[in-house]
Amino acid sequence: MKLLVTGGAGFIGSNFIRYILNHHPDWEVINFDKLTYAGNLENLRDIANDTRYSFVKGDIADPRAVAEAVARLGCDGMIVNFAAETHVDRSIASAGSFVNTDVYGTYILLEAVKKAGIARYLHISTDEVYGSIEKGSFTEESTLAPNSPYAASKAGGDLLVRSYHKTYGLPVIITRSSNNYGPYQYPEKVIPLFITNALSNEKLPLYGDGKNVRDWLHVEDNCEAIDLVLQKGQTGEVYNIGGGNERQNIEITKFILKELELADDFITPVKDRPGHDRRYSIDCGKVKKLGWQAKIKFEAGLKETIAWYKNNKAWWEKLKEKQKEFEDSKGKTFATLTR
Repeated sequence: MKLLVTGGAGFIGSNFIRYILNHHPDWEVINFDKLTYAGNLENLRDIANDTRYSFVKGDIADPRAVAEAVARLGCDGMIVNFAAETHVDRSIASAGSFVNTDVYGTYILLEAVKKAGIARYLHISTDEVYGSIEKGSFTEESTLAPNSPYAASKAGGDLLVRSYHKTYGLPVIITRSSNNYGPYQYPEKVIPLFITNALSNEKLPLYGDGKNVRDWLHVEDNCEAIDLVLQKGQTGEVYNIGGGNERQNIEITKFILKELELADDFITPVKDRPGHDRRYSIDCGKVKKLGWQAKIKFEAGLKETIAWYKNNKAWWEKLKEKQKEFEDSKGKTFATLTR
């Protein structure tokens, strides 16, 4: 089996490639990635010499590059699309690149799938497309109501995927996962940002009152679910993937500080970001019927994640420097949104 993984040098994509190579010894994986700021081939340094793995630098919004990569698969090959702009704060500061990658890039991939007759296309999305929910949980049938440019761009891509199934009969599937955490996550998202800030003796900038709720899913559990959906999911369907670990941001923050033996006065409340969703929650009954269940307990998984960042300072310190350079180049507007 040949598998094309777009965005495979990013956080979830790189973990997924490693997962596939570890669990499917007869599969070949082609990693197609633009290598933006969040794409890092060091994430896959341990498997770089695996004969079943190859890397192609390219942009999913480039029709020629995509066509050439897809041609390497053959008609029985499959595609998993992780390629996306994903950081909400960056989307607020500059939405155009999100539309280009998350919507237009998805269109280019779908056109390539249609022309090449690919066996299956799995589109990686997010629970953020549903918006915020005060009580209960979103199902796959819930109305899409995105509240940030990032979430809107992902929703746009999802709708394109759905339309290509309905119109052209393409063998597509969508997964929408809750907030992922784990090793190799770029230190702009809240968990790696707060861990690395704490390890650097810097303040932890907490939005608003800190009571926004997210459901946390370890990246390894997500990779297992995606693999299962890729093989056993029904085409044309959407599958929610959640960890069942709803926590307030303030709880996460204090857990990190306690684990690192630091006082709560490292927390610095900052002005809430525009359109900040209050609570995410998704019903995962559909994917559980395929036989999946999240295995990693949140507290244990977060402790392991903290330990990973403690033991891999060389990996993240240079990324933090690049992040600071980016914020300085964007000026006070972006710094206010992210801090």
